[in-house]
Amino acid sequence: MPLNLKMDYVEFYSAELEATEDFFAKAFDWNFVEYGPDYRDIQNAGIGGGIARSAPQAPLIVLKAVDLEAAYSQISDTGAEITKEIFEFPGGKRFEFREPGGTAMAVWCPA
Repeated sequence: MPLNLKMDYVEFYSAELEATEDFFAKAFDWNFVEYGPDYRDIQNAGIGGGIARSAPQAPLIVLKAVDLEAAYSQISDTGAEITKEIFEFPGGKRFEFREPGGTAMAVWCPA
């Protein structure tokens, strides 16, 4: 497999975003950048991360790709269920998938 996909980001989900942000700041000394009322980018955590306002669920592991379309093909061809097609967001594009064992993951590529 020629792609160099590496873990790059962890996205947390919280119905109480402000409480989670406050906890992470006090417990782990993390800092945040606010991207609207429903998302915080985590700074100073050792790996990129974010918190999205959402119903609680397992954290999403996000891999980084140089070629998003090639990563999409490789991942879907090896048995993943694509759960969100490629979409744009500030800073890049990504898609989401579920690997055969059930773990939700995503791949992103900078703009």
